[in-house]
Amino acid sequence: METMIRDAAISFPFLGDFVINPPASFTLFGREFYFYGLITAIAVLSAVTFAAKRAPRFGIESDQLYDLFLWIIPIGIIGCRVYFVACSWDYYRHHLDEIIKIWNGGIAMYGGIIFGSLTALVWARIKKIPAGAIFDIIGCSMPLGASIGRWANFINREAFGYETDFFMRMGLTKPSGETIFVHPTFLYESIWSFIGFIFLFFWINRGKRRYDGQAFIIYIGWYGAARALIEGFRTDSLYLFGSGIRASQLVGILSVAAAVILLLINSKKTHKPMYVETVKSKESEASLDDEESNKYNK
Repeated sequence: METMIRDAAISFPFLGDFVINPPASFTLFGREFYFYGLITAIAVLSAVTFAAKRAPRFGIESDQLYDLFLWIIPIGIIGCRVYFVACSWDYYRHHLDEIIKIWNGGIAMYGGIIFGSLTALVWARIKKIPAGAIFDIIGCSMPLGASIGRWANFINREAFGYETDFFMRMGLTKPSGETIFVHPTFLYESIWSFIGFIFLFFWINRGKRRYDGQAFIIYIGWYGAARALIEGFRTDSLYLFGSGIRASQLVGILSVAAAVILLLINSKKTHKPMYVETVKSKESEASLDDEESNKYNK
């Protein structure tokens, strides 16, 4: 079955009889711009802006977050492409000139998570900032970016699943007039990510985060569950070195297992986020200083 159908008209029977056929690109000031890149950029900017706004809640300055993302964004994008190319090497080794053509599609989220996480870890060590707090900020903002970014797949008519009669099916009508109904797996993941974003937002707002890194662990488990479940419906899965093992599905299963283990291990510890302890420590010091000052003033 085809994994990308360019110029296909799109419909969602469960939403009514409307049909949409969005172009892959548009021209502005004599230059061609691709919607795939535009939507991806909006997704990244949304996640970064949200993370920067929330940073003070984790004891991190917004400017520090912007500095970090100047490194994470380009390295993360490279990671997304490297992961995709590595899992599709049988094709790209014969088409080396296409490796850099990221605007045609072909990025893998897990590559960005891996490369971005390593970048954040190194940056936190250099800046001497709690890595766990940084990862929590990333963990609560990435679901927002992912929920938006998946719509870039919609524009490219890619990341869909097998043919189905499921009520949420998506119709793709080819220029020849043939229509197929498939699982809109990009939509499933977009909804899943947005639910995760909403959950983490209110969970953190209500003070449920007990230690640095907890939100990120939950995110890894949540996203891993999505890939473990949804990947099985996709027709364009990346396979490990030509095997029958879906790369992202395997990584998703391992992510869920790792998240559950880490949450269980940390549940037995009595600790709070480092920022909370730091604030309390500073408040205690200030209180002691005031008491000493009052003694001398008397």
